[in-house]
Amino acid sequence: MGFGFLASRALRSSGIFTSPNPRNFIVRTIVSTPELQKPEAAAAAQDPPPADLPKRTPVGGARVHFANPEEAIEVFVDGYPVKIPKGMTVLQACEVAGVDIPRFCYHSRLSIAGNCRMCLVEVEKSPKPVASCAMPALPGMKIKTDTPVAKKAREGVMEFLLMNHPLDCPICDQGGECDLQDQSMAFGSDRGRFTEMKRSVVDKNLGPLVKTVMTRCIQCTRCVRFATEVAGVQDLGMLGRGSGEEIGTYVEKLMTSELSGNVIDICPVGALTSKPFAFKARNWELKGTESIDVTDAVGSNIRIDSRGPEVMRILPRLNEDINEEWISDKTRFCYDGLKRQRLNDPMIRGADGRFKAVSWRDALAVVAEVAHQVKPDEIVGIAGKLSDAESMMAFKDFLNRMGSNNMWCEGNGMHPNADLRSGYLLNSSINGLEKADAFLLVGTQPRVEAAMVNARIQKTVRATQAKVGYIGPPTDFNYDHQHLGTGPQTLIEIAENRHPFCSALSNAKNPAIIVGAGVFEREDKDAIFSAVETIAKNGNVVRPDWNGLNVLLLNAAQAAALDLGLVPESGNCIESAKFLYLMGADDVDLDKIPKDAFVVYQGHHGDKSVYRANVILPAAAFSEKEGTYENTEGCAQITLPAVPTVGDARDDWKIIRALSEVAGVRLPYDTLGAVRSRIRTVAPNLLHLDEREPATFSSSLKPESSHKVSSTPFGTAVENFYMTDAITRASKIMAQCSSLLSKK
Repeated sequence: MGFGFLASRALRSSGIFTSPNPRNFIVRTIVSTPELQKPEAAAAAQDPPPADLPKRTPVGGARVHFANPEEAIEVFVDGYPVKIPKGMTVLQACEVAGVDIPRFCYHSRLSIAGNCRMCLVEVEKSPKPVASCAMPALPGMKIKTDTPVAKKAREGVMEFLLMNHPLDCPICDQGGECDLQDQSMAFGSDRGRFTEMKRSVVDKNLGPLVKTVMTRCIQCTRCVRFATEVAGVQDLGMLGRGSGEEIGTYVEKLMTSELSGNVIDICPVGALTSKPFAFKARNWELKGTESIDVTDAVGSNIRIDSRGPEVMRILPRLNEDINEEWISDKTRFCYDGLKRQRLNDPMIRGADGRFKAVSWRDALAVVAEVAHQVKPDEIVGIAGKLSDAESMMAFKDFLNRMGSNNMWCEGNGMHPNADLRSGYLLNSSINGLEKADAFLLVGTQPRVEAAMVNARIQKTVRATQAKVGYIGPPTDFNYDHQHLGTGPQTLIEIAENRHPFCSALSNAKNPAIIVGAGVFEREDKDAIFSAVETIAKNGNVVRPDWNGLNVLLLNAAQAAALDLGLVPESGNCIESAKFLYLMGADDVDLDKIPKDAFVVYQGHHGDKSVYRANVILPAAAFSEKEGTYENTEGCAQITLPAVPTVGDARDDWKIIRALSEVAGVRLPYDTLGAVRSRIRTVAPNLLHLDEREPATFSSSLKPESSHKVSSTPFGTAVENFYMTDAITRASKIMAQCSSLLSKK
């Protein structure tokens, strides 16, 4: 008889049934023991606590916030009184008290399953140990976590779990960071009594990212609940029963979610591990560096694990305000692109069209000489989507000293409006989206543009059944939504109160409008923003306590570029450029560059723009330098160097500082601190690290527009989720994902 069957039978016999709502702390409980049916009776039935016991302070325990102090209840954990909010489970009460309860199936962000039984504790007046993750804490309850009964129960559960588990720890990638190893050492027996044949399970093909060894699976169902509740896809499920119970897909299919890699982190055993990382390194060989993701504008917090000069893997870090504890597959698996197609040395294109490696002195001398031969208004600079704030500050200062004001950042369009920060930020904040009860998405597809923002919207829709209206090309969402139309005409109808969705916005308490940054590239963007503003005024979207008027940016550099004022003096200046400086800009339309223009490419990958460059200056990637990035909600964060730079590459701002000296317009800073002092005079908010600097309250996104709205439908801002920048395009793993998953 399999453990899964025993666990499910134990669940049924104890009368504990989980609530379908993942946000509920409490679960519906039908307990056969009469003393525990009423909280008052349970409190009265228990012995009074000894008077001399001290109040237990949660040392090392979870921090508790009481929404309503009057609803706090007192329970006793191992004899110590602990105050907790009403509705917490026994396991959460133990966490508050600083007592660590072993668990496999329980996860704080997923619904309660109660099927591994590892968290058994003894509760006074209860006839048998109870599953602490599924039992609500009641006033006066006496919980005992280290009694012989509780220890024996856990030992028995661990014996059942290891009964069919293979003995392949030496070749398992989870070794060294495995919950099953840790808990069998701490709570298991020193010997096993099972002598029969172990069962084995066929491995599933979940795609190019997640490796499965399903014989190791302990049926905790964390991956099933994650796929359904967080990723919003019905890909995984539980099949069979008893010893034939296994996790898989109903029909053979790949995991299609853009968050699928997170099942690797939440799997407590080695059943789901990283396919690209398989057999590459052990976790104790790796050096972890806390950093920030730059593949989109969300700024997810990550940890870069490296060994020597190579990035081995990328894992998420906890940040409740931005990415919680998840990251997208692009963030997690693009790291192999950091070592492929890298630029090592400065190079100059010869008369025969071939590049030859030269010294830094020679390369900078050629660039400075050409820059002085053209008129200042023919000098144009474009910052790439992965640029940090320090390099953009130096870039702007250098071009200004050369007499040019023609510079901008990729993705912000030729006529960006940087006057009001509220016009280009996610004003309600990523975390604040959970308060919204109606969404209007205008020309944006958050699932591919900002996967972590989409996860917040999915979480909100699942929890509160918030209504979502979408205007844009047909696309695949992982939550219920209404496709209102494909072009700006639908927007005009809503602005003029002629559309059925108007009632959903006007009836909402906290309506949110999210405009995609793809609109920046349109000719009629002022008219579109004007219509959006009208909708906001009609629907009470902007008020002192709630600003639901949002712009969702695409790239890591966009917000900081607009804060620093990278706005071109005149439009279409690229077509009249004689000297074009591309700082990591790879998505420039090369056909627009004049044939006689001198192009300098400064970047870390031999990507698209290299083919048009006359001089190449090798720069450091985000994993090799310290740099400030501002995310789409206006929060500044820094990356830290995890690995040494490749070849003769240098930090972007250092290259520009050296070039300014060779060109005779020396910039007044030699250290990163001095560059940041310069930033303080332009955009001081960029130095308030890990703090979200909200935009000054304003109901206006754009000045009144006299332009007419175009009939052109909204386009797709991100054609391929897995290949959006130089790093992801160089990644072999992303290429596999693109060919396999994009077709699905």
